[in-house]
Amino acid sequence: MGTLYYGDNLDVLRRYVKDETIDLVYLDPPFNSARNYNAFLKEEDGTMATSQIRAFEDTWRWGTESERTYEALVLQSDKLGQAMQALRVLLGTDNMMAYLVMMAPRLVELRRILKPTGSLYLHCDSTASHYLKILLDAVFGQGNFRNEILWYYYNKFGSKKSKLFANATDTILFYVKDVKSAFVFNPILEKREKPTKQLRRKWENGKAVNVKDKDGHVVYCLKEDRMVDNVWRIPCLQPASPERLGYPTQKPLALLERIILASSNPGDIVLDAFCGCGTAVDAAQKLGRGWIGIDITQLSIMLIKKRLRDNYGKIDISVVGEPVTVEDATKLAADDKYQFQWWALGLVGARPVEQKKGADAGIDGRILFRVGKAKTSPLQQIIISVKGGKVGVRDVRDLRGVLDREKAAIGVLITLEPPTGPMGVEAASAGFWEQCPRIQLLTVAELLGGRSVRYT
Repeated sequence: MGTLYYGDNLDVLRRYVKDETIDLVYLDPPFNSARNYNAFLKEEDGTMATSQIRAFEDTWRWGTESERTYEALVLQSDKLGQAMQALRVLLGTDNMMAYLVMMAPRLVELRRILKPTGSLYLHCDSTASHYLKILLDAVFGQGNFRNEILWYYYNKFGSKKSKLFANATDTILFYVKDVKSAFVFNPILEKREKPTKQLRRKWENGKAVNVKDKDGHVVYCLKEDRMVDNVWRIPCLQPASPERLGYPTQKPLALLERIILASSNPGDIVLDAFCGCGTAVDAAQKLGRGWIGIDITQLSIMLIKKRLRDNYGKIDISVVGEPVTVEDATKLAADDKYQFQWWALGLVGARPVEQKKGADAGIDGRILFRVGKAKTSPLQQIIISVKGGKVGVRDVRDLRGVLDREKAAIGVLITLEPPTGPMGVEAASAGFWEQCPRIQLLTVAELLGGRSVRYT
């Protein structure tokens, strides 16, 4: 019912998504916050991992690629090119300008793929919302702007030492492809308190007494269905929320459900160009929409596949851009060893672990499982090590040492190259856990062919 694309969303949009095929676009791009975002991923037992994984870096810098993209935008001599020139006069070549140059061509492609009746919701915050609206006005046309939605998430508390008001809102900019078309918009109702001046009485000592406020006015509040306005009062995810996956910038499902319900119908196609941990595609799947998700990290692709299968069972998920052959995997390992690690861990359903010295040294991923169906049975641990280069018997010995140190049930070494004979002998010498080899050697070729970790 949906497709995930691993890769740069600009390249994916240009190569794979045809003109006027998408009903609704949601994008929650990096906010240019100058921060590094780490993921604390939830373990199989529901607890949050103590180690952290670098999910993405939200810092943009002007460079040769920014200059090249800027020149291409200006040469188009349209409103977007004019807007970019004006912004450069204002901003120069600072980090904000580099961020806007990154966003501009993506907005052009997103407008291209929208149906004439389609809509776009861009999620941002006060860091760049005013600049992004200029770009959207240039790309979509000022007349196709519908709303600036404020997501009021309640629970940000400021410090008395900070000389500013605490941020408690994000901005969502709502545009349509063509305001003159029959674009989809489904009004939404919510329960809200409405202050009234109708009379209400309470009884004291057998006598009727009017209910009054502190100023002496007779008032009361009535819960009623009201049309949703542009202030969306939806709490952000709390640390203990069962929705929380540990991914930075994760948005609540209720927020995405509201957008999808408002601007699409069952069977429509929803596209999220920066899909992160997949809240938009999760909401689309839940509400009976088709979906497309795009992300540039294997960490996101891995999380989304697991999230959807945990929530909806064995659904049909097509993934484009992931390695499907050993040659593909070899190229990925050469290009980016961490993306290769995350992809390989996804093949066996393992969760990644931060690469660092100390307690977790030598561990790339973990699988937690219980013996039997009883929830009271203790959790067992499988340690995963991934090697994308040459391997030898020392790698097996190192894994055995980690296995003993962690008191884990099983250790798995995933390799691109076939293991040597001495590696097999060393692995066999570790013996068995239950009926399964305590150290298992698996190649990428074997995993692509359907082999898996043995632990039951």
